[in-house]
Amino acid sequence: MTRNIIAILRGITPADAVAAAKALIDAGITSIEVTLNSPDPFDSIKLMSDAYGDSALIGAGTVLSVGDVNRVAQAGGKLIVSPNVDPRVIHATKTAGLQSWPGVMTPTECFMALKNGADGLKIFPGSLIGPGGLKAIRAVLPAGTLVYAVGGAGPENFADWFAASADGFGLGSALYKPSMKITDIAACATDIVTAYDAALRA
Repeated sequence: MTRNIIAILRGITPADAVAAAKALIDAGITSIEVTLNSPDPFDSIKLMSDAYGDSALIGAGTVLSVGDVNRVAQAGGKLIVSPNVDPRVIHATKTAGLQSWPGVMTPTECFMALKNGADGLKIFPGSLIGPGGLKAIRAVLPAGTLVYAVGGAGPENFADWFAASADGFGLGSALYKPSMKITDIAACATDIVTAYDAALRA
């Protein structure tokens, strides 16, 4: 079983990329983004994609330019996550056959992202809008729109976000920090998945 969780690996290095990806996938988290402000991010994306591209959705986060979209595609990545809505980035992502998840906060941004072809929306920072804000925005979104909460969403409030209609989550420091050992990543991922499953059943 896979979960609607995108693991955000900010600061991962190529040396740890494959082992970290394996730990996450083994725990049941099969969507992974390497933020582009990490050391040598395209190398990490290529290593992960070569190893697990057939069984996981690997890609990049903090993607701000068309050039970076193309570099992710060349590295074998299939997922583009951004903190903002940039139609040029979305168009380049879809032209390359990748998934597009731009960051949004307002209804205007949500509709702009969807109009330009986004596959899903990343509510960011989730801590500012909260579950109540998502519930209000959901009332006007097209049926079937996928919305993930990022920043301010975690095991302690998965249930609240699910109740507000969140489809999934992007998780960063709760899953990975650069100082973590692979065994720690595996343990955190297992705990996150357990909490996610419990909240989904609640």
